[in-house]
Amino acid sequence: MNLAEHRIPAEAFDELAAGAGGVETVERLIAAQYSKHLLLLRGVLEAARGARHPAWPQARRAYDLLASIQSSHPEAVDAVLRHPSVGAWARHTIVTLDMPEQMAALAAAAAIRAGVTCEVDVAVIDGAIHLPSLGQLTLDHDATVATVHCFPGGSEVTTGRGFMRIGGDAPGWRGLRSLSAETDSRRLEVLVDDLDPHRMPGSDALRGPLTPQEAGHWQELLEEGWALLVRHHTPVAEQVAVAISVLTPLAPPPGGMSSATSRETFGCVAMSTPPDGHALAVTLAHETQHAKLSALLDIVPLTKPDDGSRYYAPWRDDPRPAAGLLQGAYAYVGVTDFWQRQRHHEHGEAAVRASAEFARWRSAARLVTTTLLDSGALTAPGETFVGGMARRLDEWAGEPVPAAATALAAGAADRHRSLWRERNA
Repeated sequence: MNLAEHRIPAEAFDELAAGAGGVETVERLIAAQYSKHLLLLRGVLEAARGARHPAWPQARRAYDLLASIQSSHPEAVDAVLRHPSVGAWARHTIVTLDMPEQMAALAAAAAIRAGVTCEVDVAVIDGAIHLPSLGQLTLDHDATVATVHCFPGGSEVTTGRGFMRIGGDAPGWRGLRSLSAETDSRRLEVLVDDLDPHRMPGSDALRGPLTPQEAGHWQELLEEGWALLVRHHTPVAEQVAVAISVLTPLAPPPGGMSSATSRETFGCVAMSTPPDGHALAVTLAHETQHAKLSALLDIVPLTKPDDGSRYYAPWRDDPRPAAGLLQGAYAYVGVTDFWQRQRHHEHGEAAVRASAEFARWRSAARLVTTTLLDSGALTAPGETFVGGMARRLDEWAGEPVPAAATALAAGAADRHRSLWRERNA
């Protein structure tokens, strides 16, 4: 499994700084993330060997099997190793040395996809075998290790107490659902990962698997949101279709909805059930910005090491470090871009609210870019990048907004700042 060197051309860097970035630029980021996953897998082996972990031989055999399958079925290995949770598992394992033998689950998933003949011993975690990008098999009895038998046309598991089949409607098997939407010949396909233990690290809002009815509702929301993106936000739709491969459902917060991405799980967007397709569309635009920036940061450092300074963010209740401030500002450049276009497709009160969103977030993001540029917390490339963000926001600053929308935006911004000051006095 070979690595490649990754660089971002100046033109692509400038595109990203403006909040954009075409398909070719996003694909550069995706390629770098794949190399990152390969490095992390190598890191798992080195960490386990260095610690003389008893599972190191098993992890080594699984790694060698992955390399062997890749030589004849590269698409099968790619599909597994690109799955977002793989990066989170590998990093967690390097740091904690917890379950390096789970490398075998990656090999088993690749073997199943490739249809090659082999046997792989896989660890049982909380009574189940987790196969990244495919799903999980819950065992009907206690076991710590199960053997996955792979062969052309199928696979099954033995634990010394009989056979269990993988796939379809086999007892105990739960595969990852696939959702898709198509509008004007543009297609979005995502997996719903509501099973993998590493699907969104650090989140305390992970929920159980979707019911068939909930999955059907998500399908409807995806179709509605995708149609809106394709018809009114084509550049964003193109980025989403390339960058986002997995959705992870979250439990709803006390009010509204929540969403998240993680630098460790590129390609995955976690969110609670949106109220409608509009909310899903703007959330995808928002979280795709986070994904792009996180991937870029793995290639080009934009902020200096955290010095303990904290700053005001108009979209958060807590003071933020410079790195977090940059993430938020970049996401809201994307949100501003969304509402700049969407306000022209709304009518009546909806148009006023859309214009208010545009006015509020262009001002908020511009305020934060000024904070960042004055902070001394940016690297030289970071100053160039944030300068590009500022120029894009300045282009929007002159666009007229109805007085009612301006008043709504100003009122919301003032209330947030007042409450923030009270909370963080």
